[in-house]
Amino acid sequence: MSLSFSSRIETFRSRMAAFDVDAMMVLVEENRRYLSGFTGEDNGYDESAGALFITKDKLLLATDSRFVFQAEVEAPDYEVYCYKKGLAAELPEILSRLSARRLGFEPARLSVKDHERMTEFLGKAQASLQLAPIHDLVESLRVIKDENEIRTMREALGITEKALQMLLSDLVPGMSEKKAAWLLEQKLRDLGAEGLSFPSIVAGGVNAAKPHAHPSENLFTEKAPVLFDWGIKLQGYCSDITRTFFLGKPDTRFMPLFDVVKTAQQRAIAAIRDGVSTKEIDALARDYIAEKGYGAFFGHGLGHGVGLAIHEAPRLGPLQDIPLKSGMVVTVEPGIYLPEWGGIRLENMVVVREEGPEILNTTTVEDFLPL
Repeated sequence: MSLSFSSRIETFRSRMAAFDVDAMMVLVEENRRYLSGFTGEDNGYDESAGALFITKDKLLLATDSRFVFQAEVEAPDYEVYCYKKGLAAELPEILSRLSARRLGFEPARLSVKDHERMTEFLGKAQASLQLAPIHDLVESLRVIKDENEIRTMREALGITEKALQMLLSDLVPGMSEKKAAWLLEQKLRDLGAEGLSFPSIVAGGVNAAKPHAHPSENLFTEKAPVLFDWGIKLQGYCSDITRTFFLGKPDTRFMPLFDVVKTAQQRAIAAIRDGVSTKEIDALARDYIAEKGYGAFFGHGLGHGVGLAIHEAPRLGPLQDIPLKSGMVVTVEPGIYLPEWGGIRLENMVVVREEGPEILNTTTVEDFLPL
């Protein structure tokens, strides 16, 4: 067993011991990968590439015929079980192999329909087998990144930034958002991206006032803001960045608003360190934007954790009060969105360290301004 997986499983087992279960079923795609190395993709909540079953002394990866060879290669520490009738139908047999009577599961991933089917088949087996929901057991491990994970995200972010730097010279007034998004993805792929960590947001003019705008046939114009929010996956790990700029000479509103968002971001990042509250970090940016008169135009949270999933714990926002811990990786992305004009959002990725923040970006928010 590789050192990283051995350590992760050992920690997982020690935390699982606090719950009244004999085994844990891991269905969340990112959690499976984190504990085994298996990269099978689910492609939706109604499809599954399989499940890990972990007891105090056994490791089993259950999957179907599409993934058996892949599982054997990627997760050599696990016994691979191929189910032919479906996971629910063969769950009694799997639990019998594991000598398990009470099975923990991830309620965030198991649908009501699948839970009902599993309960049905366990009942037909006439065995006193039980399912027990356990929340965020693996996620609580994933929230702290080791240096290898941080190194991978730093590399992913470098590719992400370089692609837009290469694209800037191609962006001209009259180009559509869809065309720009496609050109960006081509460059990301050429630079080594495994895929996008989320569909790229490319928005010009008033569309930039929509925080999660979809690229459209809308054409870029001079003086109007242009917002890009994009990221890639590399070895499974995500990057996430937002930059806002303009084509040609900006109107008189752009730079004053840009400076407000930039200062709000800088204030929040400067305060990031081990032990500081997520709510406090959010307030530093949110209160500054409000002081400048734009509080009503910044509605979303300040940021979120990033790792194997694009959105992970912790959340930086006004609703959660969680102490930051060294090794967390978060985004800091304040914005101002004016429906009649457009929007500005600036986003960096930051590692929480005991002594303060470590910014993973190699570019500054001004590097993309064609002034």
